[in-house]
Amino acid sequence: MKIKIDKELCIGCELCVQIAGDVFGMDDEDKAEIIGKVTEDNKDDVNDAIESCPTEAIIKES
Repeated sequence: MKIKIDKELCIGCELCVQIAGDVFGMDDEDKAEIIGKVTEDNKDDVNDAIESCPTEAIIKES
């Protein structure tokens, strides 16, 4: 699974970091960024983060 973050939609709530901190982090502008790879072990957490994002800023590409 590939993901990307729409920085214009991100409000910096850090919910994705709380759910899947091995994949998501925060950049210098307090926007979410991808810091790790989606693996079999963390893909359920990544999907939870995608579903939980209040602005739908995390986009699943495949």
